[in-house]
Amino acid sequence: MRAKPEYRDRDDTEVAVLDALADRRDEGMTVFELRSRTEENIDRIEDALAALKADGLIEVEDNGERTVILPGEGVVGESLPDEDESIFDQIRKLLPL
Repeated sequence: MRAKPEYRDRDDTEVAVLDALADRRDEGMTVFELRSRTEENIDRIEDALAALKADGLIEVEDNGERTVILPGEGVVGESLPDEDESIFDQIRKLLPL
């Protein structure tokens, strides 16, 4: 999964964070999980999270044991087609049976 196209013109770190969160949109990710997934330093991730939070593109949940970051409502786009899948297979999936 990826962030919707309208959110892809942001800073590269912000887009990387949104894409990582899109892959785990139901369970969210911790800051350390985001760091390992985006391969950015912690300062850049914190700056990206602050900007995304200010724009309402992420949500932060604290369940008592850990704090997780989730993508905001409507930020995640459709899943990407498999690279091995032909264009015909992709069209076939879209057509009703």
